[in-house]
Amino acid sequence: MDSPTPASARISIIGAGPGGLTCARILQQHGIAVTVYDCDPDASSRNQGGSLDLHEDDGQLALREAGLLEQFFALARFEGQEMRRIDPSGSVHAHHVPDEGETLRPEIDRGQLRDLLLSSLAAGTVQWGRTLESVSGPADGPRTLTFTDGTAVGADLVIGADGAFSRVRTAMSPATPHYTGVSFLEAWFDDMEIAHPELSELVGKGSAHVADGERGLFAQRNSGGHMRVYIMQRLPADWIVGKGLRPEDTEGIRAYLLREYAAWSPQLLRMISDNDGAYADRPLLALPVPHTWEHSPSVTLLGDAAHLMPPLGAGVNLAMLDASELALSLVRSSTVDDAVRSYEKSMLPRSTEIAQMLEGGAESLLAVPDPDEERFSPARP
Repeated sequence: MDSPTPASARISIIGAGPGGLTCARILQQHGIAVTVYDCDPDASSRNQGGSLDLHEDDGQLALREAGLLEQFFALARFEGQEMRRIDPSGSVHAHHVPDEGETLRPEIDRGQLRDLLLSSLAAGTVQWGRTLESVSGPADGPRTLTFTDGTAVGADLVIGADGAFSRVRTAMSPATPHYTGVSFLEAWFDDMEIAHPELSELVGKGSAHVADGERGLFAQRNSGGHMRVYIMQRLPADWIVGKGLRPEDTEGIRAYLLREYAAWSPQLLRMISDNDGAYADRPLLALPVPHTWEHSPSVTLLGDAAHLMPPLGAGVNLAMLDASELALSLVRSSTVDDAVRSYEKSMLPRSTEIAQMLEGGAESLLAVPDPDEERFSPARP
C-alpha cells in the first residue's frame, strides 16, 4: 500500500498523557486531524500523580510548538525549583534557591498539565473509556485497532503514547519492562502549612532528597498545600507480601518502615509516620537498553512506550519532545512513512543515549551524595 499524506491519513494516538496530548495539539494546530483513545472513563476519573519539572530544552520547547508556553508559565510554580539535599541526621548539606526569573525547570502538577493540554484540543478529540486490546493489519497499513469493548477502527498511523505497559509496543517489539531493584512507596500529605508545619519548613517550597546508601526519601511539594514523599528502598518487587503484609495494611507497613529507618532523625521520620491516608506501591521499571524496533510506516512509539527509564527527570520531558518532533515531521513530510522515518532517525539515537546514561540510575537515588557536589538533580517520580 502507498503511504498516505499526513493530511489525508487516519491518525490514532493511544494514550492521553502529556506526550499523546502534545502530539495531538500540534497536529491540530497545523490542520491535521487526529483522534486520541484513552482507557480512563473520563478526564477526572483518577489522580494524575505528583509534580513535574519541565525543562527549557525539551518539555518547554514542546509547549512552545504547541502554542501553550505562556499558559504554562501562568500555572507553573517557579518556587518549586528550590531543592535541598539533607542527610539522615536532618542537616541540610546542599540547597539550591532559584534566581529571580529562573525558568530552567519550573514545576507543575501532572493534573494541571493534562488539563492545559486537554482544553487546547478540539471537542471530541479524546475518546474516553477506550482500552486498546490489539493492533493488527499489515506493516504498511492500514491497521486495525481493536478495543476491549468489542469495537474496532481503522488507522493509517498508530502512535503508541500508552506508557510503560504499552499495548501498541507489542505490535512492534517483544520488549517488556523489567524491575530495576528499587521500589518507591508513595505517601501523601495535605494542608502542609497547618497540619505539617515542621515538614513544610524542612522541605521548603520545592523538593528535598535524603539517602544513606541503602534507603532514601524524596519529598516533593505540589500545588494547593499538598506534598508527596517517595520512600525509596532496595527490595524485591513483591516486598510487601514478602514481609507478611498487605498493601492496604497502612499501620503494618508504617511500623516496618519506621524500624528500617530507625537511625534517621525524628524530624525525617515524620515523612513516614505522619502521612494522610494509605501508601501507594510504585516499583521502578525500565525497558531494556537500547530499545529499538524494525521500522513500520504505520506504527510508532513515543515517551515511556518507547524508552521507559528510571525517574531521574527525563521521562515527561522526553515524551513531550518526542511528541513535538513526531507531529512536526508529519506536518513537514509528504507521506506518513517519510514522517515516521524522519522522527525515528532522531528519536531512537537520542533516547538510546539518554537511556544508557541513566541505566542503573535507580540505584543512584539511594547513594550517599558527594559532599563536594554543588549542583544536584534528584528524582522526579
